[in-house]
Parts: sequence; structure tokens; C-alpha cells
Amino acid sequence: MEAVFSYIIGLGAAVMMPIIFTILGVCIGIKFSKALKSGLYVGVGFVGLGVITGLLTSALGPALQDVVTIYGLELQVFDMGWPAAASVAYNTLVGSFIIPVCLGVNLVLLLLGCTRTVNIDLWNYWHFAFIGAVIYFMTGSIAWGFFAAIICYIITLVLADFTAKKFQNFYPGMEGISIPQPFCQGFMPFALVINKALDYVPGINKVNIDAEGMKKQFGLFGEPLFLGVIIGIIIGCLACNDGKELIDKIPTTLGLGIKMGAVMELIPRITSLFIEGLKPISEATRELIAKKFGADKELYIGMSPALVIGHPTTLVVSLLLIPVTLVLAVVLPGNQFLPLASLAGMFYVFVMVLPFTNGNVLRSFIVGLVVVGIGLYFVTFMSGDFTMAAHDVAVAHPDDKAVQVPEGFSAGAIDFASSPIAFLIYACIKYAKFVGAGILTVLACGLVAWNRIRINKK
Repeated sequence: MEAVFSYIIGLGAAVMMPIIFTILGVCIGIKFSKALKSGLYVGVGFVGLGVITGLLTSALGPALQDVVTIYGLELQVFDMGWPAAASVAYNTLVGSFIIPVCLGVNLVLLLLGCTRTVNIDLWNYWHFAFIGAVIYFMTGSIAWGFFAAIICYIITLVLADFTAKKFQNFYPGMEGISIPQPFCQGFMPFALVINKALDYVPGINKVNIDAEGMKKQFGLFGEPLFLGVIIGIIIGCLACNDGKELIDKIPTTLGLGIKMGAVMELIPRITSLFIEGLKPISEATRELIAKKFGADKELYIGMSPALVIGHPTTLVVSLLLIPVTLVLAVVLPGNQFLPLASLAGMFYVFVMVLPFTNGNVLRSFIVGLVVVGIGLYFVTFMSGDFTMAAHDVAVAHPDDKAVQVPEGFSAGAIDFASSPIAFLIYACIKYAKFVGAGILTVLACGLVAWNRIRINKK
């Protein structure tokens, strides 16, 4: 089983999405050539996004490491980054079986009318494997590990259904799509509550400016492209010891600025390929459902949040939050996690925040500030048990340097260890075990029952 699903995951979204979309398209009545073209667009989109985020990591990583060294910002929890965290999650006993187990849960909930989402975002199933692996190594029980993973999956499916319409209405071209990724959905309640609370804060409740509004109000200075260049140059300057080194590194610093600007400009162009590929599939799905079951029936295709990270507000707020996060990590008392490799995942924090803040830059930034600050503590608290899982995988795969935790450090990652859903499950089982499991079971069953009632009412 491990070999089979490791092979599937190893192919990656860029290879598997054309295959999945072609099969899905033919099954719902689309011509083979059109279905294949849709899948290829999505596959190419994943390739392009991987290249761009790789550019961000390779350009920003060395500069941030220099900043850490110069200013002595080293903390005790080592940032593994999400690829290494995913590798740890999938290479545990829970991860080996996570895909068939979660797909089985999804099928049961669909048949019972408790969800409308079909989660085909297989590559992000590592989030469920992650919390399952952490609980498995914490308790020493595989049953507890799968319990945690299944609870996380059920909560995520319900939240994906609940936010689907708001997501589709905010992001153009996303009809029939939901986001069943727990990292993104975990921040949704914060966006809901904080956005509502900001309605009562004098001054802030009058500010209603989105990314397009920033362009109109600040001109060139409001463009994500220009902001990327400026932030990149500032980080490049901070990575210099003195004036002489600053002069010597002028080409490197300017290059970092241009690369950051390129990332801000190219991500929206790459993500437009997803919309082009998804449109025929989502339209054909809606037509088929309406024809077979009536216009009031709906089915959502659960997809990766990568589809929409190119939104201008996401780019602007994520960019501004990168240096702020470094400052927070150092000044927050008790925090031991310094995010470096994980910073490329900052874009994914805002996918389900923007539909509730309506793309408002200030409100989105405030939500991001709160959830990232809290998330740093979540990573710190969970690092000990995550380290056990990482060490086990490192022993089994000694040639994989990405999963090696440096001596004297614990392991951490923003994605998925900083998620409120992950920490809720972790805290309930770690500090209350059977009582906590009872609370989680009641919560999951209550959400499923509520979602079924909500679906039936519609």
C-alpha cells in the first residue's frame, strides 16, 4: 500500500491532474480531447506555480538566513518547510493508508447526504496524515493516529461545504469548486469573527480598500510588482553586515528585488491557467447534476487552494506579512519557532480569509497578523511530538536530507503545524485523551448532522 500510494504522490499534481481530469471529463460527457486539454492546463499551472514558488524560496532563503545570522535570531524550533513536513507525514504508517481511508470517509458522507464535496486534492491529504502521524508518535497507537486524521478530514469537508458559495462568489471562475484543505479552512473562523469585530472599531470600519484601490490611491507604490521589488531590496540590504558589504552586494540585492517582483507578477498569470482548465469540467458537472437530479442539487469538486493564490490582495498582504512574521517570531515571549523555509506558504493563509474580508487589504492584514502570531505558538507547542515523527522517517530514509532535523533543534513548519484545526485535535488528545476524543467526536458528528440539515434545507 505504501509503495502504491507513494508512487501516486510521487507523480505529483502536474502529472496526475491531466489523468484525473481526462477520466472525470469523459465520465461526465465531455469529449476526450477537451477533457485532456482541461487537465493539461491545470497540470501546466501546477508546473508553473512550482517554478515560481521555487524561485521565491531559492532567492529569499539565503538572504533571510544571512539576516538570521547577522542579527542573532536563531531559535530552537527548526523550520523544515512544507515539502519536508509532507514527506514526514506520508512516510509514516498513517500516511501510507491516508488516501484510501479518507476517500472512503468522503464516499460514505456523500452517500449519506452529509457533504457535497468530492475531495480530489490528493496531494494535500498530507495535512491529514501530518496530524495523524504526530498523534501516532505521541500516543504510540495507530488507532489514535487514524482517529485524529479522520476527525480532521470530516471537519474540513464540512467547512469546505459551508464556505463553498462564498468562495465561488468572491473568486471569479470558481463555480462548482470548494477548498477542502484544512490549513486554509482553519483560519476561516478567525476571518469571520475578526472581520465582524472590526465593523465596530472606529476608523478601521471606514477603510475599504482592496488591491485595485491601492493601485488607484498609491499608483506605482500600490502595485504588487513594485512592492515585491521594494521588499526584496529591503531584505537584501538587511542581509549585509556593513556599508562596504552593501556596496559589494548591490547586484545581488537588486537581483533579489527583481525576483520578488517577478514572483508577484507571474503568480496571477500562472493561476489563470487553472481557471481555464477548470471551466469546462465545472460547467459540465453542473449541467449533469441539474439534468439527473434537478437544478437544486449541487456537487463541489474539492481542489487545491493553489488555484486562487494569485489574487492581488493575497500577494500584497502576504508580502507585507513576511518581514512582520520574522519580527513577531523574535519578540513574542515563549515562541521558539523562526519561519524561514515555510514563508513561501504564506500565500495560503489568505485563501479563505479574503472571501470574508471581501478582499480588504487592511482587514486581511489584521487577520493574518493574528493567525500567524497564534500559529507560531501552535508550532512551538507541537514541535516535540513532530520531531519524533521526523526522526523516525529520517532513520528509515537516511539519504533524504530534507527530513533531517539538525542536532539540538526541534522540528516545525507553518503548514500544517500552525493550523487551528491541527492544534485543536492535538491539544484535545494530548491533554485530555479520552475526554478530548469524546469532545472531538461530538464536534465532528454535530458538524456532520448540521451540514446534512443545511443541505436538505437547500
